[in-house]
Amino acid sequence: MSEQASSADPEAATAAPAQDEAAAVAEQPAQEPWAARRDLDEHAPSSMGFGFRGTNQGVAAQRIIGDIITGGKTEHHYNFGGFGSGQVSGEIPAQSLERLAEDFVSEGTVFPQLLERLREERVIVLTGAPFTGRRTAALMLLHHLGATPVRALDRNVTPGELSVRLTSGDGALGQVLCDLDISREQPLREAHLLALRDLMRERNAYLVITTGRSPYVEDTVGLAAWRPPQPAAVLQTLLPKRTDAAHAQRLLALPAVSEFLSHERQIREVVRYVAVLAEADEERIRQYSLITLEQQVQEWFEEAETPVQLREKAFLIALAAFDHGPYALTAELSDTLYAALRSTGDDQYQEPIPVFGTHIGKRLQNARARSYTADEMTEWGSVTQVKAAFHDARVAPVVLREVWTGHPAARPALIKWLDALSVDGRPFVRTRAAAAVAVLAYTDLPSAMALIVERWAGARESRRQLTAVSALTLAHRIGAPNIPRIVDVWSTDHQDPKRCWVAVRALGLIGPERPVEALTALQAQARHQYGKQAEQSRIGAGDQQVTAELPQSVALLLLSPAAEPALAALLPALDSHPSARALALEGVLTACERSDGAACPPMLNRTVGSPSASAATARLLRAALNDRTTNDRAENVLRSWVRAADGDLRTALALADLLPTVIAGPRDAARLDHLLDTVQGLDGQSRPAVAKRLRAALNRSVPRAQVLQEA
Repeated sequence: MSEQASSADPEAATAAPAQDEAAAVAEQPAQEPWAARRDLDEHAPSSMGFGFRGTNQGVAAQRIIGDIITGGKTEHHYNFGGFGSGQVSGEIPAQSLERLAEDFVSEGTVFPQLLERLREERVIVLTGAPFTGRRTAALMLLHHLGATPVRALDRNVTPGELSVRLTSGDGALGQVLCDLDISREQPLREAHLLALRDLMRERNAYLVITTGRSPYVEDTVGLAAWRPPQPAAVLQTLLPKRTDAAHAQRLLALPAVSEFLSHERQIREVVRYVAVLAEADEERIRQYSLITLEQQVQEWFEEAETPVQLREKAFLIALAAFDHGPYALTAELSDTLYAALRSTGDDQYQEPIPVFGTHIGKRLQNARARSYTADEMTEWGSVTQVKAAFHDARVAPVVLREVWTGHPAARPALIKWLDALSVDGRPFVRTRAAAAVAVLAYTDLPSAMALIVERWAGARESRRQLTAVSALTLAHRIGAPNIPRIVDVWSTDHQDPKRCWVAVRALGLIGPERPVEALTALQAQARHQYGKQAEQSRIGAGDQQVTAELPQSVALLLLSPAAEPALAALLPALDSHPSARALALEGVLTACERSDGAACPPMLNRTVGSPSASAATARLLRAALNDRTTNDRAENVLRSWVRAADGDLRTALALADLLPTVIAGPRDAARLDHLLDTVQGLDGQSRPAVAKRLRAALNRSVPRAQVLQEA
């Protein structure tokens, strides 16, 4: 396109860089399987298990994720009086105040100090997080002062209008205004409180105002912070009032109660739990913790806009995906989701996203989350970051389930967001996108496969394909149904090389719990590729990628906890079809070439203390040494192991034990003798000293113990 044409078509000019970027992403080489497994270990949510090596974590993982997603077997509905339960203006009945006073718990709070302050100042502004009982505290302050009757004021009033609203005396000695709306346009100033205090003194009355965290309060306004009593104290105080003391102590000693108290709790949840405990239904007692969690999540998303705005809903979803991740990253990616959600149903919606206007503390408080500082290992080394996490780790999968199944209209935006995350340059982001899709697959496998995983598996971008592999692997980890079956079917797909490649890579990651079946599937695909190469002079790039990936997956199996059964399953392949033999030899050599940074190579290390693994490895190496297609690689493996043994006792011992078992005849002995006699050190240096001793031990002229002693 000419420069003139470019200037005449600005859209085309701006589209070109985007197309170039997309092409660059598509041309990214596939991440090696070892790095993929490392990213799963390092970046997957902690609830999905630790140190994953392909084996399903079974009961543990399913309890953490599966039981949370599926929830309890019995539905119980508790009315918590959610965000929409606004207070009506008017006099509060004395009976209601008495009932509140009977169950009010002030132990461990600053209630006595607040009482004295209200007595002296006549007006206080009580601040606290939502659902901490600040309204009840305000009413009890007035009740304890004897400031009755108590009148609740309409919250739809500005700070400047309060004095006007209170000028008409109604005989109420106590006034309470809950959830005063303070904004940039209507800030709360010290002058407002001074006028109110003068008015209250004239009328011998008292006023308590409650509000949340706000930056629009004048610095000179003395706020009174309210923090609720400890949940355990509330239970211990209220439960004996519902049942006898001995029975109350037995109920409080139940494991379900300890589990309930181990999580961050709102006072409304604790008070309702007292009633559940008093019923002594152990099933309801056990389920209550999870049911309250589910209802909190439903409450967050049940309203279209308020009180949790769409931007904060997007943040909740992003935090569910990036729980215990860097806060800045979570906030950044939550705004991309917010943009997608805003355009749902209206592609032309282009109103800009506010750059500022979010408060970290308030945002995390509303999400029932916390921030903390921790070191994180990156490709540039360890860095310290501010991270964000839900107080209750169970919230994250419940949020994802609620959005996916409870609000289908959000699916297009969520899918668009996950699509973008799947090709992000940061491994942490891609792994967490895969983990989110894994939870969706557990919740609704058909939809997750059709709308996300199948598309990713067939994508042009290698990163997106790799994220599909991670999603299948993590879905299997948490117990999603039919994942091995899906992978087995895809691995034999002769029409779609991309999907086949995804399955072959996934077999190496989830295969260790079923190594025989995994190797059978890999050998079937190897035989198919062998036949295709025999029939065609040239195979496509997709088939070439599948062929190259097959030995990598075999190597993953050999370097997993299932190494011994995998080795045993490979041995028959040496006398089987040429494709199976070639796959076995290439797979074992790929595993032998792997170095994980330890002194002793991992494949050699697996032969230590395992006669079966040692014998199988020796036989496979012997076959590789006697095969003209793999001879050079096998000799290079042994040379690298000799160099590793130079100065490392464990490696020298393992090699001294293994080398004699590789020999099955004079030809093998002569080959190893020549190799040990001619092996060079790194970068062409002289022969390693250990090579001479290994050669002598191989010829039985030096005892094996001397090899160790001098190594």
